[in-house]
Amino acid sequence: MIEKIITVLAGFVIATISNLGYGGIVLLMAIESACIPLPSEIIMPFAGYLVFKGEMQLWAVALAGAVGCVLGSFVAYYAGAWGGRPFVEKYGKYILVSHHDLAMADRWFQRHGDITIFVGRLLPVIRTFIAFPAGISRMAMGRFVIYTFVGSYIWCWGLAWVGLTLGQNWNTLGVYFHRFDAAIGVVLLLGLIWYVRRHLNHMKRP
Repeated sequence: MIEKIITVLAGFVIATISNLGYGGIVLLMAIESACIPLPSEIIMPFAGYLVFKGEMQLWAVALAGAVGCVLGSFVAYYAGAWGGRPFVEKYGKYILVSHHDLAMADRWFQRHGDITIFVGRLLPVIRTFIAFPAGISRMAMGRFVIYTFVGSYIWCWGLAWVGLTLGQNWNTLGVYFHRFDAAIGVVLLLGLIWYVRRHLNHMKRP
């Protein structure tokens, strides 16, 4: 069961990138940055593995990922700009955006200003929701795009590099992954359960 769940998720990512190439990376990262649960931690390492195989270039997969992040972030930005915080709080629950997540992103943005968009793109969880407060505060679009792109490029490059490195050492690491694949599957499933329960619990709070 665990293996099937992981296989379905990874299979979707692999099929999309394999069929659409760089465009698939753009699409998947746009989905992720629009706050739809599709972890970049799966998308970009696989793209990095394709770099190892010689099918893609590292700088290009990072560029595609960053472009996708910018495009997806427009959705969150304009949700905040046009609908304001009440809109995000009302409809965010349908994509697991809790009051806690929004408040955390708000605090970061209010405390550090526009540069938070750049820094937030390098931080798990916060990077997913940071575009909302930017839209609510009507941050200048030029700075929003630049900070989002630069931060996302670094994030995507780093994850792709991990995939490239794993590919280079696959013959060695593959033995250990196969030996402990059940344990790895359990950890990933528990992580997914924790993620969903955490967001649902936060959404129950006033």
